[in-house]
Amino acid sequence: MTVVVTRDAAPRVRGFLASCMLEIAPGVYTSPKMTRAIRDRVWSVLVDWMLEIGSGGVVLTWFDPAEPGGQGLLTLGIPPKELHTYDGIHLVRTPLPEGFEDPDLPG
Repeated sequence: MTVVVTRDAAPRVRGFLASCMLEIAPGVYTSPKMTRAIRDRVWSVLVDWMLEIGSGGVVLTWFDPAEPGGQGLLTLGIPPKELHTYDGIHLVRTPLPEGFEDPDLPG
């Protein structure tokens, strides 16, 4: 199962995804049997368009037994996400805005 979740996506991106996947909720697209070649092509188009558009965000996930937790994961857009693998699971980190200070954290 391949799932794409969009946030603030341009109509062009949403239309493209709807042409090759089922939109099961606003901004959530699924495909039960998408091949790797098609998934790679979809991702390539999304990368090109999102760089052009400069706004919005996309998360792509799919079953992959070679990945931690059996799940492949790619992110694109704003806010930027950093993917890390720790102890066999994916962790997603969103950098704090520049100048952010949390009064509850020491030092």
